[in-house]
Amino acid sequence: MMRAARRLLFLAVITFASSAVAAQTSAPAPSVDALQTVATGGGEASRAIVLHGSGAPIIVGTAGLNGLELYDLSGRRIGAVPAGEAVSLDVRYGVLASGNQPPATIVAAADASNYSMRFYAARGNSLTEVTARPLPLGFAVEGTCLYHSAQDGTLYAFAVGDGGEIDQYMLFATGDGRVDARLVRRLHVASTVEHCVVDDRNGQLYVSEQAVGIWRFTAEPETDVVPSLIDAARLGRITEEVAGLALYEGGDGAKWLIASNASGGQLYVYDRSKDDAYVGTVTIQSRGASISEPGGLYASGATSAGFPAGMLLVADDDATGGSNYKLVSFQKLAVALGISVGTPQPTVTTVSPVFPTVRAIVETVPVAKAGDAADDPAIWSNAENPAASLILGTDKQGGLHVYDLQGKSLQFVADGKMNNVDLRDGFKLGGQSVILVTASDRTNQAVAIYKLDTQAQRLINVADGKQPTGLSDPYGQCMYRDVRTAKYYVIVGDPDGTTKQWELIATRQGKVRIKLARTFKFASQAEGCAADDQTGTLYVAEEDRGLWKLAADPRRGSAMTSLDTVEKNAKIKDDLEGVGIYDLGNGRGYIVVSSQGNDSYAVYRREGDNAYLGSFAVVADPVTGIDGISETDGLEVTSRNLGPGLEHGAMVAQDGRNVLPVEHQNFKIVPWKAIADALGLEVRQ
Repeated sequence: MMRAARRLLFLAVITFASSAVAAQTSAPAPSVDALQTVATGGGEASRAIVLHGSGAPIIVGTAGLNGLELYDLSGRRIGAVPAGEAVSLDVRYGVLASGNQPPATIVAAADASNYSMRFYAARGNSLTEVTARPLPLGFAVEGTCLYHSAQDGTLYAFAVGDGGEIDQYMLFATGDGRVDARLVRRLHVASTVEHCVVDDRNGQLYVSEQAVGIWRFTAEPETDVVPSLIDAARLGRITEEVAGLALYEGGDGAKWLIASNASGGQLYVYDRSKDDAYVGTVTIQSRGASISEPGGLYASGATSAGFPAGMLLVADDDATGGSNYKLVSFQKLAVALGISVGTPQPTVTTVSPVFPTVRAIVETVPVAKAGDAADDPAIWSNAENPAASLILGTDKQGGLHVYDLQGKSLQFVADGKMNNVDLRDGFKLGGQSVILVTASDRTNQAVAIYKLDTQAQRLINVADGKQPTGLSDPYGQCMYRDVRTAKYYVIVGDPDGTTKQWELIATRQGKVRIKLARTFKFASQAEGCAADDQTGTLYVAEEDRGLWKLAADPRRGSAMTSLDTVEKNAKIKDDLEGVGIYDLGNGRGYIVVSSQGNDSYAVYRREGDNAYLGSFAVVADPVTGIDGISETDGLEVTSRNLGPGLEHGAMVAQDGRNVLPVEHQNFKIVPWKAIADALGLEVRQ
């Protein structure tokens, strides 16, 4: 915990959005009059939302042990819904379509009586609970907020807690139309978090760490966790305690973050279009009395009588006469601060994926080592029994795995830090035809060499002793079989761009050694590579620059042709990593490259001028619980039949951020048919 706290403090220093943190001005903040609801029946008011149905909008607010209460815009209570001890809620529209059912309006509520989440479907002015099963959180929940991803339409719920917990859940509709959830990842800060809110359009999560300040995280789970501190208690404008957060979306020039400076009795407004820069301060009063400790907030741009630019709801737990909610005209608030209301945006987030999306259907067990460990896969297809095919995967912290197609590790060879792996069949060794496997061994600065015993499903070391590379750090690696000469080669790259190619030679003793065939060099680090045995072409991804091709036969020279660069193609982003070839036969097919910088996979035509055909991304499947693939290092593709569901081949890729929930890295299998359907490509029959 102390290490995490120090890290967050460091990040606060380098990312603090309000860099010019001036002392509070002595001039009084403008005040805005508000309407208010009747006192809650449960004696508590934590957070309320505006619910838009077929008729006039209504307000739904938490009321402690009285659950959720419903109010009209005059503040009159019009109903209540059991929700345990409700302490927080949020709403999203047009989500979780199931089967033939249209998208729904879903309300999420945090229940403090048993520290769980509950879900409701809003129909008109009524709420019906649709929680599929009990969803205990395992910590003292303080708040919840929803996130509807604009990338792929997935609905997430965040639950925040007394101990600084920030848990992210993926929500999905069950077969009977109820709502279930899977834990995706766990974030954390040092102390109590009571409120959170998410900007769906930009994928930004804001949380209020009560005694510290306002943090901003990326809401997409397949991203790095790098929080930014927007404002801080004592160091910034917040006096002692921050509470509620709300977002007003008015389009360009009117994207506002509103925060409750609870201890100061004020609301602060920040400009989200300017990196959350501070804009101004306002106080709220109703019936002549100011709110002394504003709590939970919610902003809505939907217009109604008396609220021409929408409203801001403010929880007032210390109101005279009992806890209630204040209804603030956002237009009046904007006038007081001199800011624009813009054009209030629709309540339904438009889903605009950058790339077509597919899902993995199998994932391997996580590797044993933490951190950046799993790296590169290879695929052996079993022609006699495709479902018994195997996957090899490197653990660059210690060895090499053999997996079955269910993702189970059948063997782990702890021979050193293996970075990349490849294989070729038909190698003659000791009078037999074997499947030869090579890997770049960073521990011994060597080429590791094995044969794959497909019956025993095990790797057997056949290296003729240590096979040194002379490289400072053997990194990228692939194999090539020359169909004309029947020679086998291994190609290994160094981080400085130096690349060496060796012929693999069988000895009379049934071992394999390497013999240097050529050396060539890239301007910078090149890791991913794949050799096209049929065309004699070698494809190499230079991480920061682009994709190259050259002759795989060392006798044909090392002249390189640039196929694509990150500079000219905005759809690919460094680092470029793994490379694989999908074979359609007769020299036709596709080249797939991992674009690590934007968590996607670029596809090029194998033949002709190797034209770029498009990119795809791999996203999570909430039903199976298999997360998406991000920050991929190595990948491999095959057009060979791998059994049911993978009859047309597959892509196997390393997952650099293994979430749902967060675990060590692993490898995931995506059917080629899904990729082909997404991009309009062919499959091998």
